[in-house]
Amino acid sequence: MTTPPAPFPSEQQPAPAKKGSGILKKIGGVVVAIAVAIAVKLGLPHLTGDAPVHAKAGECVTVTGPDNDPKVDTVDCSSGKADLFKVVKVIDDTFDVNKCGEELSALAQQLDSDKFVLCMEEVAAK
Repeated sequence: MTTPPAPFPSEQQPAPAKKGSGILKKIGGVVVAIAVAIAVKLGLPHLTGDAPVHAKAGECVTVTGPDNDPKVDTVDCSSGKADLFKVVKVIDDTFDVNKCGEELSALAQQLDSDKFVLCMEEVAAK
């Protein structure tokens, strides 16, 4: 007859496995990742101020950043900031910058599902 192995001391006993907890963690991780992706895509630019500006005719804006991703901010026309432009007209439902003519600067923007072109004239620095 052989002697059975000694029982584990209480601190060495393996923890009982919980069924389904690993699956719930994976599903929870996927749900969190999807929620974060949706928040970044839809809401984060608006919360951080990085969303395109839909300025109105008569308002002034500054245009900074690279040509392929300009940042437009509405500012006071008397601010004297660099890269200051006055919006002469806004053309909705298009990205056609040629509609502004050759005498005005044009910037195509999209805000949510709205697409528009800002037709602008440069304001002389003070």
